[in-house]
Amino acid sequence: MNVENGLTSAQAAETLKRDGPNELPAALPKSIFHIAADVLHEPMFLLLLAAGAVYLVLGSVHEAVALAASILVIIGITLYHETKTERTLQALRDLSSPRAMVVRDGEKKRIPGREVVKGDVLVLSEGDRVAADALVIREINLKAEESLLTGESVSVQKAVWDKHSPMPRPGGDHLAAVFSGTLIVKGSGLALVNSTGKFTEVGKLGEALQKTETQKTNLELETASIVRKFTVVSMGLCVIVALAYGLTRGDWLKGALAGLALAISMVPEEFPVVLTIFLALGAWRISRIGVLTRRVPAIEMLGAATVLCVDKTGTLTMNKMEVRHVMEASGHSRSEVLIAASQASGEDPVDPMEKAIHSAAMHAADFRSGRLIREYPLTDGLLVMSRVVDQSGGDAFDVFAKGAPEAIAQLCKIPDGEVLKNALQMAERGMRVLGVASGKVSSSRLPESQKEIRFDYLGLIGLEDPVRPSVPDAVRECHRAGIRVVMITGDFPATARSIAEQIGLNNPQQSVTGRELAAMPDSVLRQSVRDVNVFARILPEQKLGLVEALKANGAIVAMTGDGVNDAPAVKAAHIGIAMGGRGTDVAREAASLVLLNDDFSSIVASIRSGRRIYDNLKRAMTYILAIHVPIAGISLLPVIFKLPLVLLPLHIVFLELVIDPACSIAFESEPEHGGIMSRPPRDPAARLFDRKTVILALLQGLVLFVVTLAGYLVSLYRGQGEFDARAICFTTLLLGNLALIWSNRSRTSTVFGLLRSRNVAMWVITASALVLLAVVLYVPYARELFQFSTLHTDDLAICVGLALAGVTWFEISKLFGRRNHQNRYG
Repeated sequence: MNVENGLTSAQAAETLKRDGPNELPAALPKSIFHIAADVLHEPMFLLLLAAGAVYLVLGSVHEAVALAASILVIIGITLYHETKTERTLQALRDLSSPRAMVVRDGEKKRIPGREVVKGDVLVLSEGDRVAADALVIREINLKAEESLLTGESVSVQKAVWDKHSPMPRPGGDHLAAVFSGTLIVKGSGLALVNSTGKFTEVGKLGEALQKTETQKTNLELETASIVRKFTVVSMGLCVIVALAYGLTRGDWLKGALAGLALAISMVPEEFPVVLTIFLALGAWRISRIGVLTRRVPAIEMLGAATVLCVDKTGTLTMNKMEVRHVMEASGHSRSEVLIAASQASGEDPVDPMEKAIHSAAMHAADFRSGRLIREYPLTDGLLVMSRVVDQSGGDAFDVFAKGAPEAIAQLCKIPDGEVLKNALQMAERGMRVLGVASGKVSSSRLPESQKEIRFDYLGLIGLEDPVRPSVPDAVRECHRAGIRVVMITGDFPATARSIAEQIGLNNPQQSVTGRELAAMPDSVLRQSVRDVNVFARILPEQKLGLVEALKANGAIVAMTGDGVNDAPAVKAAHIGIAMGGRGTDVAREAASLVLLNDDFSSIVASIRSGRRIYDNLKRAMTYILAIHVPIAGISLLPVIFKLPLVLLPLHIVFLELVIDPACSIAFESEPEHGGIMSRPPRDPAARLFDRKTVILALLQGLVLFVVTLAGYLVSLYRGQGEFDARAICFTTLLLGNLALIWSNRSRTSTVFGLLRSRNVAMWVITASALVLLAVVLYVPYARELFQFSTLHTDDLAICVGLALAGVTWFEISKLFGRRNHQNRYG
């Protein structure tokens, strides 16, 4: 095969079919059948099916059919929630694949990067992201930036493959290979694809990270534990009630029905569903503010974050350089310095600094470009880039150089004291500083090294990456919320401190460099990170040490990163955040969140959203625990005291039609309440069901149980009969349930205040519940099915009064406790 013609389309399709797509493995979405199977294996639905079977044995076909229909409705609601959650998660997983130019059938074609296969020929141009590991078969001044694999920020020169050597490992100049995920910064070329996906250098690292199992969060473990305990207790009570009823009344089938009703009333199957839905929809909500969630449980940690470790470039700043100041040497002009710096840059650069220099030079007088003759790259020994240009076609060529100020001084053979003094003054104002020089060489003989050229020092250029306008306000919001912001950068300390002052970091003039960090014992490092918020000249691999030191001090750490070398630190942080704009696949694989717009303010907005999600989750869990108390009590008490049964499985299923959407939709939709970012982060060790929450939920449930039982007993005392008593008891319980939902929307605002707070789902659920209640009370067939009688106006008034009485105490307590709760719950 002629490698320059590449694969045929048929060969590429066959290879793709055999080897799979050029991407790292991702979790497959669940099908609706898998979701349905999961739902039907839940204890609640097994109990409902058992109850339906008992109805059939008793000959109550209508009740069995109604129960089956209700089961289908609940399954439908659950499936809707699960599939919506799954679709949300799948959409969040779907990171768009980069596109690649390949040669197939002798023609250039642009295809999705995932469709690149071994044997393809990549067409490489300046600015391209390489789609696979490949061997270079043709190149013209081809250079790649491979810092994501090697940590080296300096681009490396490529060579042509000799068709015999094996695929080399990354690192160093003049390799005959390019690597997936790296960036072509100069020149052009063709490369024969050698490996794709998980077999690339980047993919191997990603595979290793994928094999690291992610532990379940405290919330998941706590919720699962509670559900297990409730299930065991409810099953035990189910057997006891069934036996007690059968032994005392001699009716074993009704005893089984009473036991099943009690078990159904006690199994809190809503807990795991609510947790999943809250976190999944929370992930969807923060995706709308530019933050992609790769690991949904990380949402719960957002509200607990105490330290944000962020990169400077592109996160705190715009990642768009501008020429801010030019300090020309004696005898030279500003335009002369800018034009020389532009000529020393690429013609169509990708580098932000070179773009800024070009833009500034275009406005200078007498700007003209020349024909490139030769380029001298940066080296470890001399951080200067020089370009030889033919501008006049004469006997001499012009040479233009730019680079580190001390290196330019060395190249011009002048004392570097004054140059470095001026450079330091500019750096202290937050600028990146470059020295500029020019010279001439004979067109008949070009020197082998730029050190052989006689250069004339022209001056310094100060470039600035402006701070994002939203960052200072976001930093202030973090400080109000008790969150420390730590800046980590590879820039000079003076530049870092200047940026720190501009954005409002605490202690901006106190900094630690990478060299100082390397010399610190662990104990000293842990002490230093308590107070220092500016870390400069930090290498990517040093970030892991900073994360571990902060964690050792008890901090909950969020860490941003973009390169492969950042992945260990991102993985080690409690909340790893990868850059979506300039980040690598490996960094994204290691991260919990991906910052799509690389903007710091999006991180702060996601923390605000995380706090709202946790607050609403706590309210929903409190409500679920509370509402199961009166349902269980009303199911159990008649059995103990030999009273007519009140709640049968059909009634409990009806209540579930209100409870399920209320706890999963209404509370999730609740907007944030005041003070959410004016309180310190929550303790990550704090339990969702702490003592205060459990006591509040049990007290709410107990009060509602008492008023519901009161309605039932008063009705029996008045001689209204079993159907009247059941209707009054059920209506009181349903209305009390709605009142409980409304009351639990906030720990500080009363229901009257919440009427002005927008929550459409709450109104829809309330209206739907009242309509369904009217149907079962006043439609003859439904009323007979539920074994109710018609309630009159005075009966309804009693039910409404009792339901309101069940939450009035909590509403009054809000008025007395508002000041204490405001800064804790909102």
